[in-house]
Formats: sequence, C-alpha cells, structure tokens
Amino acid sequence: MSGHSKWHNIQHKKGLADAARSGLFTKLAREITMAAKLGDKNPDNNPRLRLAILQARKNSMPNDNIKRAIEKASGSNTESYVAVRYEGYGPGAVPIIVEALTDNPRRTVPEVRNIFSKHGGNMGEEGSVAFMFTRAGQILYPASVGKTEDEMMEIIMDADADNLEPTEEGFIITTKPDDFMTVQKKIADVLGEPESAELTWIPNMPMDVDEETWEKVEKLVDALDDNDDVQKVFTGAA
Repeated sequence: MSGHSKWHNIQHKKGLADAARSGLFTKLAREITMAAKLGDKNPDNNPRLRLAILQARKNSMPNDNIKRAIEKASGSNTESYVAVRYEGYGPGAVPIIVEALTDNPRRTVPEVRNIFSKHGGNMGEEGSVAFMFTRAGQILYPASVGKTEDEMMEIIMDADADNLEPTEEGFIITTKPDDFMTVQKKIADVLGEPESAELTWIPNMPMDVDEETWEKVEKLVDALDDNDDVQKVFTGAA
C-alpha cells in the first residue's frame, strides 16, 4: 500500500487497536483455551499453546487472564470452537483472507459476508483467493535486537528458516508452515522471544494501491477485526 511500510502492514494485520483491547483479549483467550483443550496444557509440549501464549504476552494480556484461559480448557462446559477460513475481495479488488474461531459457522458466515458487502467488497467461496497467497510462518524481530544482517543470516540458517528480509524497522523471517514452531523456538533460544510470530498468508504478487483504496481496505479490515469470531485478517495489498 502506497505510503505504508511492509512492517507496518504486517503489524496491522496481527491485532486490533488499543481501543478494542478488551475484545482482543477475548480472542486471545479463546485461542489459548482451544489450544489447551486440544493438546497438552504445558506449553513446552504444545506448540499451538506456546504460540498463543506468546501472542497474548506480546499484546500485554495479564498473566492471570492467560492462566484462567488455560484452566478453562479443563471445564466440562467449555465451548467447542472450529477453525474456519473465509475469502473474498475488498475495495480495489484486493484479495482478503479471514481466519476465525466460531462455535456456530451458520452465524458467522452471514456476518462476515455482510461486513464485506457493507465495505465495498464481496465474499467468495473457499479457495477463491487463497491461490494468490503462500502459507508460511513469519517471525518479526525489531532492529533493537542488536544483530547485523550477516549475524541474523547465520542464526536463521542454523535454525533452518527459509528467508530473512531486513527492513528499517527490523528483520522479517519466514519459514515453511510445518517447520514454523521448531524454527521459532531455535531462534528464540538465541535471540529471546520475537516481537511477533504467527502462521500467516503472504501475497504472491502484492498489489500496490493508492491511499484512497488503502483507507477503504483498512476500514473493511477493522470491521472484520471487530467481529467476535474473527481472529486474523490478511490482505493482498503491498
């Protein structure tokens, strides 16, 4: 997107504004609970839970909230959520992928479709835009990590990561989806926890859109983020 750095765009996709922090905490807690319910409650033995806790801490979620979310997984009345993916186009034909956790897909589908429609987009079938993206792990370290590009390259090569992209703000590391948790842990053992780490969708041919279109796309992304079931939103804009 014209006038917006790649780092800024990545950061925008991974969370909500501070004004909606309570809503963000709810989403983070949901992911922690489901990760703990589906696997070991010890994050050392549960990669999905470890990642969920990492994201929660990076968004300043209190430790008590994290503990409650894990403990909730042991309850017999814990809601059963399913992971779903929605795809479509936003203003300027920008492709968009939406990931959600929902206890009622029949409710979530029309809600997401309505948000697309209200903000100048349209929701398509699953697979309608995913071919324009590559599924990958993405790890961000800020420039304050204090490493040169050569030093970072050596670290990511030792960890079997796929690629390192230096930016003015820091370093963007990408991995294969199946290697993501292993690579992230190896790098964290050397550098400490990253600024963010997630499985993401990277556009194969990012679209460079004008400021007006970017603002419309941003409003659509914010509206999708505001939906309680939506966890992450990815766009094909540069």
